[in-house]
Amino acid sequence: MSNERKNLTTSWGSPVGDNQNSITAGARGPVLIQDVHLLEKLAHFNRERIPERVVHAKGAGAHGYFQVTNDVSQYTKADFLSEVGKRTPMFIRFSTVAGELGSADTVRDPRGFAVKFYTEEGNYDLVGNNTPVFFIRDAIKFPDFIHTQKRDPQTHLKNPTAVWDFWSLSPESLHQVTILMSDRGIPATFRHMNGYGSHTFKWVNAEGEAVWVKYHFKTEQGIKNLDVKLAEKLAGENPDYHTEDLFNAIEKGDFPKWKLYVQIMPLEDANTYRFDPFDVTKVWSQKDYPLIEVGEMVLDRNPENYFAEVEQATFSPGTLVPGIEPSPDKMLQGRLFAYHDAHRYRVGTNHQMLPINRAKNEVNNYQRDGAMRFDTNGGGSVYYEPNSFSGPAETPENKQSGFAVSGVAESVPYDHHDHYTQAGDLYRLLSEEERTRLVENIVNAMKPVEREDIKLRQIGHFYKADPEYGTRIAEGLGLEVPKEEARS
Repeated sequence: MSNERKNLTTSWGSPVGDNQNSITAGARGPVLIQDVHLLEKLAHFNRERIPERVVHAKGAGAHGYFQVTNDVSQYTKADFLSEVGKRTPMFIRFSTVAGELGSADTVRDPRGFAVKFYTEEGNYDLVGNNTPVFFIRDAIKFPDFIHTQKRDPQTHLKNPTAVWDFWSLSPESLHQVTILMSDRGIPATFRHMNGYGSHTFKWVNAEGEAVWVKYHFKTEQGIKNLDVKLAEKLAGENPDYHTEDLFNAIEKGDFPKWKLYVQIMPLEDANTYRFDPFDVTKVWSQKDYPLIEVGEMVLDRNPENYFAEVEQATFSPGTLVPGIEPSPDKMLQGRLFAYHDAHRYRVGTNHQMLPINRAKNEVNNYQRDGAMRFDTNGGGSVYYEPNSFSGPAETPENKQSGFAVSGVAESVPYDHHDHYTQAGDLYRLLSEEERTRLVENIVNAMKPVEREDIKLRQIGHFYKADPEYGTRIAEGLGLEVPKEEARS
């Protein structure tokens, strides 16, 4: 095999100058649609599986409601959050990330936590995970990351060398890797884990005043995780353990509940906070921005038909309502395109019309035709806008509020490159027993890696987070900490 490195190109053969950073409107601006390489990567990635989801293929869902318990109308004009006691129907889908449709529930993997609120002003999707951070912070790297989590194209086996090679070359992943390899990497059930919006979003109130916000769903069942050996046993004996547990709990009236909290950051704080608040590999300290209660989510009804509801449910962080808007988080910006695009491909152009996805309020627009259109298709009503025939018209008061941008439109990384402080803080927060299990999990996961230089590079990241962390993993693998790390 030749060691000569080839130029990375687009599908039409043009050399790619930057495969790490999306093109943004200034260093902190939103991602631009002129980044055709990004759009091509994401659109192609969406079409790599027929017909199951590329990621989050295995999942379980339930219906329920969300009820407001604290007045947050000073922060957002979102109608479903407008008053204490207001109840909104919702549907949730829990999932694993990397496994196929028939894979086991009890593997070490993040869990998807996707909530669809059927509000009076249209649907609102909060599409998060059971972790407050993620492995990467720019959507342009997502297809590559997931390829490492899937199967090797030659052997059709999972490839630990690819996993750790990518992580070791993407040190921003260290915080999430630490969470994944900790006890929380294998939740006991879907009911016994938290959920997070992960990204930063913007809330806007009725006066047009805005704040940055992060979402936290705290389980009222308590956090419980599975022992590694028990998880492996269940994966062989009952691969649908989590799916079964959720269904049975609801069926017998033991309704799972979560309290929703938010962290609120004034807009101006984003310019001075010690971590970039739009970097999804970082958390905001709750000492700096305390949790504010919003409401309670209760799951009280199982689906009548798995395929019609759970499998055909489509979620996107771009499914927004007035009062809730995106932030310039680059990972979020890519998801705003990729998720809706994935559903148009996987389920169909008219996926929003399916009963599980259709808004409870009246839907009026000029989107006609497309495969599997099964209503009257607008009949003979006016089919364009603007028009002189009293067709549905825009409401200027619902325009997105926007935010200031400055700089040059180009591919640029985040300003902050401290990938180690928060991962180290998390390690030091763990008990000695939890640290021991974390180190054992990492050592066992890294042992099959075929190249020593990849192991040493990753050990260097652990060492930078905390010397003890890196040293214990090196010892577990029978390797020495790289000298340059030992000196730092």
